[in-house]
Amino acid sequence: MEVKDLKRGNVIEVEITDTAFGGKGIAKINTEEGDYVIFAPNTFTGQTVKARIVKKRKKHAECKLVEVIKRSDVEYDVPYQPISGAPYINLPIDIQNKFKLNSCKNVYERIGKVENMDTVFDEYIASPTAFHYRNKMEYSFSAIGYDVEKKEEFDGFALGFKKRGTWWIVENLEKDSGLFDAEFENKLKEIRAFCENSGLPAWHPPKKEGFYRYLVVRKSYLTDQFLIKLVTSSDGIEQFKFDDFTNLVQSLLGERLCGLIHTINDDIGDNAQSRIGKETILFGEKVIKENLLGLTFEISMQSFFQTNPKCAELLYNKTIEYALEGNSNIGDGVVMDLFCGTGTIGQIIASKTNAKVIGVDIVEDAIKNAKENAQRNKVENVEFFAADVNKFLFEYPEYKNKIGTIILDPPRAGISGKALKRVIELNAQHIVYVSCNPATQARDMEDLFAAGYQLNKLSLVDQFPHTSHVEAIALFTK
Repeated sequence: MEVKDLKRGNVIEVEITDTAFGGKGIAKINTEEGDYVIFAPNTFTGQTVKARIVKKRKKHAECKLVEVIKRSDVEYDVPYQPISGAPYINLPIDIQNKFKLNSCKNVYERIGKVENMDTVFDEYIASPTAFHYRNKMEYSFSAIGYDVEKKEEFDGFALGFKKRGTWWIVENLEKDSGLFDAEFENKLKEIRAFCENSGLPAWHPPKKEGFYRYLVVRKSYLTDQFLIKLVTSSDGIEQFKFDDFTNLVQSLLGERLCGLIHTINDDIGDNAQSRIGKETILFGEKVIKENLLGLTFEISMQSFFQTNPKCAELLYNKTIEYALEGNSNIGDGVVMDLFCGTGTIGQIIASKTNAKVIGVDIVEDAIKNAKENAQRNKVENVEFFAADVNKFLFEYPEYKNKIGTIILDPPRAGISGKALKRVIELNAQHIVYVSCNPATQARDMEDLFAAGYQLNKLSLVDQFPHTSHVEAIALFTK
């Protein structure tokens, strides 16, 4: 085979011979010019896969996984329906953990230039449970489905998860996926049948038309209840029988149903959260309660909250341990919690110390939840601001040299260069950097090291079993 024969859009069959950080499988194709490298995400050493080329370079190609044809010898059977969001569910959890640990250490040494990894590495914290750990799921409707058994597309009505490598095709979820609540997922097909029998169409992604769009579900481990949101367009809404739908969901879930919400989303973008949609409560509450480390939180559909709450407690315990470690004056100082979401970390620290805690996040609904939660938990030494982190730090220069500890918990893309510069200018003695992407955290270490910070400790937390994702907590001291 010659490199020129490989073109963007081609589906090729390759054997994965190695796996890099982030679950990116590596295959090599022998050509007249030498080995040509293929990168295929969500694959593992020993698998034979079909992959679609999305980017072609001179010496390598980036692909999307289409299908696993042959498993690795270390994989085993599980009693769950395979879904694209759990590519490693057939790998024993100890193998997953070992791979994540080794690949992350390599990233910190290679990108972060950490030379004393064995000295600063603290611990790898595994998820307390490997299955049914998620507290939120988003199911998609589509007029273009995929029959997993027949391995062919069909036109009609589908409700489940997107087929791997596509944004327009949905595989019907017929049973428990092993990630969310088993009872709910085993009953999802009954909700699908009701919607299909209503005569209203599922959303057609390429045509950007249809009625049913998403079904979003939150679960509380505190109350063992669900908060459900049905997202539709307004096209044909007068024909939808809201009372019948509400009665169906109530009959399926009984007392486990905390609330049922309907949202109109006429945005053409592929997003369950409409910017301008009208929201109606069909039954019960619009928020759900959860407990973390003795504090109670009310969570709306829009708010960010940790997906794996049992593991999140371990994550937060380690974060608080790092925040308190070596900082005996934390009780008299100011702690800044940036990208705070619903303010979980900030409130826990405030409840355990006398420090003044300041939380900042750009999502107004999350900050509203944070303020209400702090009041409910009677945590008074915390203050929340709905603002862009970069602008907030620029607009409040009086905090320079006044912050003892900064806690960073940015989104997956990491903290922007400007915001990190502002953080460094605050001149805090301690920075606890929580990251859901070790690669971007490792990237930011260069700037922190240049500013006089040293890496004291680093831990990894497996919040997301059966995926390539892992969280990291790093303690930096000036």
